[in-house]
Amino acid sequence: MDVDPMQMLDNDDDAENHAENRKSKLNNWVAIMVAILATFMGIGKVKDDNIVQAMQQAQAKSIDGWNWYQAKKGRLQAAQAELDNITIQSAMPVSSASNVIKMKLEKYKSLVAKLTTELPGLEKDAKGYDTQYDQLNFHDDQFDLSDALLAISISLFAVTSLTQKRWLFALAMFPTVFGVLFGLAGLFNLKIHSDLFARLLGT
Repeated sequence: MDVDPMQMLDNDDDAENHAENRKSKLNNWVAIMVAILATFMGIGKVKDDNIVQAMQQAQAKSIDGWNWYQAKKGRLQAAQAELDNITIQSAMPVSSASNVIKMKLEKYKSLVAKLTTELPGLEKDAKGYDTQYDQLNFHDDQFDLSDALLAISISLFAVTSLTQKRWLFALAMFPTVFGVLFGLAGLFNLKIHSDLFARLLGT
């Protein structure tokens, strides 16, 4: 039986067209995934930048709050020491300065009472800023994890496009899923976190 050369050429063309179609489809999927992930990362970046700004404000307020608390505490200790000294003087035999001592005694009693009342509120405020910072840092970690995982995904998609290995596309979907998950958790304030990844990335 004779082999038709034209038929062989047609078969070769069909195989080549099929390979080109497969390559084109894979490249299209890669392009779509990269575009989606880049857009998602851009949205996450805006939110993350806002969180970082809020963290800086919370940290500054925390430092100011603790400094103010320590200043008030030091003033209270000094006032308490002076009050103790005046109390001892007031217990001595009556002298010409007894009226001055009584005035000072009332003054420092009032000051000590005022500072003692103010300190718990200042401590509570400072701790509140610390708590706010920790909460913001939790969500900042989520965006950091998302960025790292999605960067890995995009790299794998790029290699997929170069090598045309479909299993690489499947492999790239693993960090994609987790990267998107952490990104969504950061955007919607969900309590999803990975201490292992955070420690590895130093976040």
